[in-house]
Amino acid sequence: MQIHLNGFHEGDPDVYEPAEGYEEPRKEQPSEVDVLIIGTGPAGLTLAAQLAAHPDITTRIVERKPGPMKKGQADGISCRSMEMFQAFGIGEKIMREAYWVNETNFWNPDPKKPSKIHRTGRIQDVEDGLSEMPHVILNQARVHDLYLEIMANSPTRLEPEYSCKFTGLTVAEGDEDYPVTVTLKHDGSRNETVRARYVVGCDGAGSAVRGSIGRELRGDRSGQAWGVMDVLAVTDFPDYRMKSLIKSENEGSIIFIPREGGHLVRIYIEMDALAEDQKVSIKDVGLQKLVDATNRVLYPYSIDVKEAPWWSIYEVGHSVTDKFDDVPAEKSDTKLPRVFIAGDACHTHSAKAGQGMNVSMGDTFNLGWKLIAVLQGRSAPELLHSYSAERQQVAVDLVEFDHEWSRIIAAPPEAGTALEGTPVFQRYFIEHGRFTAGLSVKYQPSNLTGAPDWQHLATGFEIGTRFHSAPVIRLADAKPMQLGHTLEADGRWRVYAFAGAGDPTSQQVGIGALCAFLDTSPTSPLRKFTPEGVDPDAVIDVRAVFHTYHRDLNVSAMPGLLLPKKGKLKLTDYEKMYCVDRRTSDIYSMRGIDRDRGCIVIVRPDQHVANILPLDAHEELSAFFSGFLLPV
Repeated sequence: MQIHLNGFHEGDPDVYEPAEGYEEPRKEQPSEVDVLIIGTGPAGLTLAAQLAAHPDITTRIVERKPGPMKKGQADGISCRSMEMFQAFGIGEKIMREAYWVNETNFWNPDPKKPSKIHRTGRIQDVEDGLSEMPHVILNQARVHDLYLEIMANSPTRLEPEYSCKFTGLTVAEGDEDYPVTVTLKHDGSRNETVRARYVVGCDGAGSAVRGSIGRELRGDRSGQAWGVMDVLAVTDFPDYRMKSLIKSENEGSIIFIPREGGHLVRIYIEMDALAEDQKVSIKDVGLQKLVDATNRVLYPYSIDVKEAPWWSIYEVGHSVTDKFDDVPAEKSDTKLPRVFIAGDACHTHSAKAGQGMNVSMGDTFNLGWKLIAVLQGRSAPELLHSYSAERQQVAVDLVEFDHEWSRIIAAPPEAGTALEGTPVFQRYFIEHGRFTAGLSVKYQPSNLTGAPDWQHLATGFEIGTRFHSAPVIRLADAKPMQLGHTLEADGRWRVYAFAGAGDPTSQQVGIGALCAFLDTSPTSPLRKFTPEGVDPDAVIDVRAVFHTYHRDLNVSAMPGLLLPKKGKLKLTDYEKMYCVDRRTSDIYSMRGIDRDRGCIVIVRPDQHVANILPLDAHEELSAFFSGFLLPV
């Protein structure tokens, strides 16, 4: 963390000085904004946390509820989301507070006495090597709290406006500065009209924003009701503090998911099937009915619920919209998107795979950096078409996976203990570990994601997938760290140059030649796309990795580009160079990097690998960035 770049910073390094114009709370909100976010769920807050760091972007976020969430709803945080949280600077906080899902247990009817359940399997929840971050469980409300902290401590001191209901919008044709006109109702009475450049609807499955742009969720209902409750209880069930999937002979299924704090546990309970025209209602089911159903499945064990701070009932449904913005498919070449939807507003599914909050946050992590790039004039507005193009397919894949997973969970139990004879639901869980860890997303080739022509230079950094971190040693201070943790949620692109064979200090070949090109050539993407008066890494952050032992390299012999002068004091940034960590694992071996040739790995602001190029592909590097960045 660099905290004294512009002079000595007192106190908490996570609390930024307010930007000019944001020193005092606003008495009135602006009626013209760059981005208006509707909804403070995980999708809305992920977007708001990104935009809050940019005082040159005017942002408002409104919520119809009277205040922030306190309890209930989603709780599973995938490894991929933890990597994203690390980029926001809250990964360590969540790891300290959350429950870590280390193993998952499976229970089925005992073949000797089917009325009883017995354990049929116990597996590692996330296979080794998938991520340096764990799969954890934490109340969604706490995730919201941490996002709200980021916003409140940001240069813009952004805060949600509660008791503010979205009532409609219109989008003007033409080139108006603020083409979207939105009507809001405050506290159930006062009406307000807001004009915006962009509106993002993060207002849930019943999204009014989605309806206002003529989109609809399309899918099916399962006809199966499930109950859910968070409990503080006493039980003789031996796996109470382990994630457990339990099937009984005739009483249905339950899922135990331990929660943070050492005592709280969430239980999902399979309820009765619904009639074709029947709608699930919490009025028809009391808490005791959920407790009784749990005890029937658990036999011969029992559970005594002492307190249930939250419970609900829902029907599993699977649906997705055909597009995540307001542009008809046939007009994509002539019309620019102005209104977007994200999260539950454009995809719904069951809670049992733990993907809802994670995929929703992934939506706006994808959208956020694109809005920033367009609003700051670094990319053309056409870039925003890529949001729906990339994320709609992710939602389709999620719904297809969850549809099958829900069917398997609700199916009758099977016998089996050996791996070859394991029940289908245990086998499916193992086979789809990458999906449930949030690591299966792969963006297809586009101007943002290159073709795999040079994939063989770094086979472990698959183009289109998220950048897979690995241990390194920071050269200047010998700090052991994860290279992926240099990816911050700040809208910047990263270029990682991995050295090949030869003298690492040479200025004629390899990294030295690349740095000379980036520093001096008129066609350098740093020169073409970095505005005057900002830090040299403000748009494209270049870093180098060497397979030389760190004690054998002299920092002062490195190219000046890797020791940039930054901030108003023009201090040297010593954190651009890394070496292999010989004490743990060699990043070159771990990620299949060609040790002789080296390579360039380009990483998008949302942590996905954009392209891989040879170290000497200087003009190709420039051409890639020319595909979506505007010259200054």
